[in-house]
Amino acid sequence: MDAEQLIRAAIVVTAALLAAVAAGWLARFVVRRLGRRRYQHFFDNLSRSCRWPFRVLLAVVALVIALPFSSLTGPAREMVHHGLVIALIGASAWLAVRVLFVLEDAAFRRLPMDVADNRRMRRARTRIGILRRLTAVVVTLLAIAAILMTFAPLRTLGASLLASAGLAGVVAALAAQATLAHIFAGLQLAFTDELHIDDVVVVEGEWGRIEELRLTYVVVRLWDERRLVLPTTYFTTTPFQHWTRNESRVLGAAVLHLDHRMPVEPLRAEAERVVAASPHWDKRDWVLQVVDTTETTMVVRVLASAPDAQHAYDLRCEIREKLIAYVREHHPEGLPRTRVALTPPSPGDGQ
Repeated sequence: MDAEQLIRAAIVVTAALLAAVAAGWLARFVVRRLGRRRYQHFFDNLSRSCRWPFRVLLAVVALVIALPFSSLTGPAREMVHHGLVIALIGASAWLAVRVLFVLEDAAFRRLPMDVADNRRMRRARTRIGILRRLTAVVVTLLAIAAILMTFAPLRTLGASLLASAGLAGVVAALAAQATLAHIFAGLQLAFTDELHIDDVVVVEGEWGRIEELRLTYVVVRLWDERRLVLPTTYFTTTPFQHWTRNESRVLGAAVLHLDHRMPVEPLRAEAERVVAASPHWDKRDWVLQVVDTTETTMVVRVLASAPDAQHAYDLRCEIREKLIAYVREHHPEGLPRTRVALTPPSPGDGQ
C-alpha cells in the first residue's frame, strides 16, 4: 500500500469516527431533552449505563459503512471487514445486556420494598431478576455463537460434527447434570411462588432473609449479617421454615424463663403496656401464656404481631428487654434461681 492509499484510508477512518462522535452527541442531546420530562431517571440511567457500548457500536457501524470507500483491497480488506463484523456482534450484545440492566432497574423503581405488605413487589422483583439474568446469558451465548459462525473453518467443522451431535448432547447433559438441576430449581423457586427476594426463612437452624436468588444458588442474609450460600436445589429437596410465604405480616415470640413464684397477672399487664406502646406492633394480635415448666422455672411466651420480619425481630427484642427489667425492679423473686435444700445431719453422722 503506497502513501496515497494510506492517506486515503486515514481520511476515511477519521471521517467515520467523526461521524460516529457526532451521532453519539446527537443521541446524548436527545436523551437529555427527553430526560427533562416524566422519565428523567430512566433516561439518565440509560445514558449513564449504555454510554460506552453505544459509542463503540456507533464507531464500528461507521467504520463498516466507510470501509467500501477506503483503498483497502484483497485479503487486507477481508480481514478488516471480518474484524469489524466480530466487533459489531460483540458491541451489540454488550449494549443489549446493559439495556436489560436499565430495564430491570426501571422495573424495580416501580416496585418499592418499603411498604407494609410488599409480598407482590418481592415476587415481581424475583421473577424480573431471574428473567434478566437468563436473558443476559442467552444474549451472550448467541453472540458467541454468531462470532464463531463468522469463521469458515468452524462452519465446516460444525457441519461435520452434526452427525455426532446426539452423542455429544448426551455427554454434555450428563456432564452438566448438576448445573442444569440447579438452574431448573432456580426457575422453579422463582415462578412457583416458593421463594422471593426478602422472604424470611429459617434454614440450617438459622433465621435470615433471602438476599439474592440466582439461577444456581441462593444467598441468605442471617440475623447477625453473616451470609449463608445454598444451592437452589436445597430449597426444593430440604424442608425449611418460610415465615412470609402468604403475607409479609409476622408473629414474633419472646420467651422468658422465670421462677415459679413470679405472679403472671402483673406480668401480663406489663406486657400489654409494652406491646401497646411499641411502634413495631401492628395493633392486631398479642398474647402472654405460660407454655411450659421445668424443675426450676416456668416458661413464659409473649406472642405479638408485626407488619414484617424486621419489625417482628425488633419487637421481640424490645419485649424481652423491658419485661426482664420489669421483673428485676418490681418482682425480683421472679428471677430464675437454683435452690439447694439443706437437711440436718442424722444422729449417727460424724460418730
